[in-house]
Amino acid sequence: MGESASVKEGSGGLAARRSPGAKNPEDRHPFFDQLEKFRRNKTGVAGLIIIALFTLAAVLAPAITTHDPNENALYDQLKPPVWVAGGAAKNLLGTDDMGRDLWTRIIYGARVSLTLGVVSVGIAFLVGSFLGAVAGFYKGWPDNLIMRIMDIILAFPHILLAIVIVAYLGPGLRNAMVAIGIINIPRFARIVRASVMEEYEKDYVTAARAVGAGNRRIIFNAIFPNCLAPIIVQASLGFGAAILDAAGLSFLGLGAQPPLSEWGAMIAQGRQLILRAWWVMTFPGIAILFAVLGFNLLGDGLRDALDPRLRD
Repeated sequence: MGESASVKEGSGGLAARRSPGAKNPEDRHPFFDQLEKFRRNKTGVAGLIIIALFTLAAVLAPAITTHDPNENALYDQLKPPVWVAGGAAKNLLGTDDMGRDLWTRIIYGARVSLTLGVVSVGIAFLVGSFLGAVAGFYKGWPDNLIMRIMDIILAFPHILLAIVIVAYLGPGLRNAMVAIGIINIPRFARIVRASVMEEYEKDYVTAARAVGAGNRRIIFNAIFPNCLAPIIVQASLGFGAAILDAAGLSFLGLGAQPPLSEWGAMIAQGRQLILRAWWVMTFPGIAILFAVLGFNLLGDGLRDALDPRLRD
């Protein structure tokens, strides 16, 4: 009995002696819990590492390559990779039919693909988030009008709609970015609309109205920051889809135009050489594979970390 009382007294004394400035672990910001959960997600971390490597290669392209990506060297046409008989150390992954170094073109192609992802996903995010927020907040006829337009866009196969848009605007990388951004607007709009409608019913929105906040302030200062988790996940997945769609458009001759180093265009240029120079289209294809895989793994990891329904 005495020992039990002394233990309780000791524990109570320890709690009483706790520094007033000490933080309760339960008071920690949810961001740190989400960060820890993402860190434990091996697939998400693997995706982040892959994307970090591509980004680093794109930034350091002049330092890690020794050729001009558009420099023709006709005396070095169709050189195989360094580990294949006839290969040369100066052309690590071989050369194409114009004698251009494939390693250099793939590294510079990472710049093009990442830039395309940023621009196209940025267009879809800005326009889709605005339309989704308006539809979810105001409901009624704005919701019906906006969502019916989104439904019409989603009714078309997305790559077919992108082809139609680029065919109207004209071939080129810039127009391909716009087309890919447009076809991805509905995905962001639907996600934001659903999130805004869920947040609209919560007490902090009522409190904001009570203190006289206007609709614009409520939407963008109060509600929208609480909708960021699903938007971030969609953006990370959208990067991979944008790279894949851009490669498809370039393969068809509607995206990046020669001599620009873009992975889809490189595959298109090498498709007729597949039997006698397999490396010309194989290595750009592998680059697309790993880039899209990296963004997909990153998106899955972010979803698991940010979705409150999946918390431990």
